[in-house]
Amino acid sequence: MNHLSNPTPEQVVQENLNAYNTLDIEAFMRSFSDNIALYNFNNPLPTLTGLNQVRKFYGELFDQSPDLLSTVTKRICLGNKVIDHESITGRKGSKEIIELVLIYEVESEKINKITVMKALT
Repeated sequence: MNHLSNPTPEQVVQENLNAYNTLDIEAFMRSFSDNIALYNFNNPLPTLTGLNQVRKFYGELFDQSPDLLSTVTKRICLGNKVIDHESITGRKGSKEIIELVLIYEVESEKINKITVMKALT
């Protein structure tokens, strides 16, 4: 449950991002619905489904990435969707900057779908 009363989709996503940036897996997981699914853009099959898969993936990522940080360079909010252009550093100790666009879909104050688009290099 989010600590905000009736949070907007943007507030739900921002709480999730704050937890990501502080490597707080418990707070991070509170933002997700039970049926959370993550997709790569242009792939109809999810890469992660359900709380257990998401917790395992991000728990390991947080453990391996003490300097992990995502900075939103642009945010668009449209109804229940929040579209972020994020610049991520510190992933698994890497100095590489990863540019992603994430489309978050929020239902009943929880993120239930994330679609990730990575810039081609």
